[in-house]
Amino acid sequence: MAATAATAPARPAWAPDAHVRTRSQASGPRMSSAPYERARPAETIAGFLAAAAIFVSLMGIAYRPLRLIPLAVALALIAAGIGGRALRLATWAVVIGAVSFAVGMAAAVITSNPLW
Repeated sequence: MAATAATAPARPAWAPDAHVRTRSQASGPRMSSAPYERARPAETIAGFLAAAAIFVSLMGIAYRPLRLIPLAVALALIAAGIGGRALRLATWAVVIGAVSFAVGMAAAVITSNPLW
């Protein structure tokens, strides 16, 4: 037994780089991923309008709510009308604008600050 083991040629269990293929055997893509849809330019603008509406609404609470907040609500409604990927942000901008109007008007009346 010792003589046969010594005469057998030493070789690896598998060929080097056996797991590497020169060509792919699969016909489809090797990764699974969701298709990426590019945003239209209008959807990008709607996102910026919604973000600006939120900022202006929150600024309107502290400074002249009757001037700033209706403009912010109009921006938010335009962004919601455009829709697209920024629809949820635009919806939140409308809600934040409405709440900001109520809070800003109440704060201006209570503190005797000018509305205009």
